[in-house]
Amino acid sequence: MEYRLNKQTLLDVLGQWNAFLKRKIHLIACGGTALTLLDIKQSTKDVDFLVPIETEYKYLIKTIKDLGYQQKTVSGWLRQEDKYIFDIFPGKRIHTTELLESPLKEDKHTFLKEFSHLYIGILNDYDLIASKLFRGSSVDFEDCLMLVKARSKKIDIKYLVENFNELASYDISENRITKNLNDFLALLREEKLYD
Repeated sequence: MEYRLNKQTLLDVLGQWNAFLKRKIHLIACGGTALTLLDIKQSTKDVDFLVPIETEYKYLIKTIKDLGYQQKTVSGWLRQEDKYIFDIFPGKRIHTTELLESPLKEDKHTFLKEFSHLYIGILNDYDLIASKLFRGSSVDFEDCLMLVKARSKKIDIKYLVENFNELASYDISENRITKNLNDFLALLREEKLYD
C-alpha cells in the first residue's frame, strides 16, 4: 500500500523539526503539500517546501542531516525510518520552475502556522498552479483542477493565464508548457469553470 501523509502528521513532523531549530526558518509549501495544508487534498505522497532565504535553507539542511535525514535526490531528503521524502527547494525555484518573485513577498503566499522557530506559509494559487502545470503530469492536472474548484471565487483565470505566460516566457520549453496551460484551460471549459 502506498504511504501518504496527512495534514496533522505533516504538522507533527514540522513541530519535531522546530524543537531542534535555534533560528527562524521560513517554509513555503508548494505542490500537493500546499493542497493538503489547505484542506483541499486529504493527503500527499511527497512533501514539497521552498526555503526562500539561502542562509535559512543551509541551516535547515544542516539541522535535518543532524536528525538523520539523508539526501536521496537533488532536492529530496529521507530519514531511514520514514516513508516519505521531503523535497526542499532553495530560493524561488520549484523543480525546474523559477518563480518571478520571492514567495515571501506580500501576497505571494498565505500564512498557515508559526512555531517558535518555524514559519509555515502556502504558495499563492497562481504560482502553485503554474509550477504544477510546468511539470504537467496527470496528477498535476488533477491537483490544479481541485484547487480551482475549491477556490473558484478567488481565482482570476485571466490573471492565471498572464502569470503563467510570463513565467513560461523565461523557460527553454515554452511551447511544451504553454500547451499544458491550453490543455488545462480546455479542462476548465469542460468543467464549466471557464468560458
